[in-house]
Amino acid sequence: MGISLSKGGRVNLSKEAPGLTKLIAGLGWDVNATDTGAGFDLDASLFLLNDAGKALSDAHFVFYGNKNSPDGSIVHQGDNTTGEGEGDDEVVDIDLSKVDSAVSEIVFVVTIHEADTRNQNFGQVSNSYVRLVNSDDNAELAKYELDEDYSTETAIEFGRLYRKDNEWRFKAVGAGFNSGLKGFCDMFGISAD
Repeated sequence: MGISLSKGGRVNLSKEAPGLTKLIAGLGWDVNATDTGAGFDLDASLFLLNDAGKALSDAHFVFYGNKNSPDGSIVHQGDNTTGEGEGDDEVVDIDLSKVDSAVSEIVFVVTIHEADTRNQNFGQVSNSYVRLVNSDDNAELAKYELDEDYSTETAIEFGRLYRKDNEWRFKAVGAGFNSGLKGFCDMFGISAD
């Protein structure tokens, strides 16, 4: 069992798993018993940012429509449009040894597809989490479970994987936003047309 993080908590992955190069990021959630007239489709996205907090390019925005980062370090395993079933709903493979040296952090975001049209928000979602697993031995290194009520938010920044002193660390963020995926694209300099 890995380290259970609280909002704002950090873990040094390089110290927890010396020699770590390959990670699996699993994101999961359940939908509360509610009827908005449409199914819930949550989407995991990753933004590869430079020191200035901007994506290196539009191609450094990895999601179900762009499953691979240009350097081959991030591979999104596909969109789960229902969130049904046990375990991780969306999975991303990360090879830390391939991450472009210009990338200082990787931001994990989950948004609700067409949240405004479907009248949906994260207050209608429960058991949301992100977990990081060592690909070599399948040991869970860290897990962050959202424990707040995001009753108006349609997008959540779950956490950040970042480099510090040549080591990889993870910070549990848990920040909610009302601007959906477009808000993150604007913030990180991605053209979301």
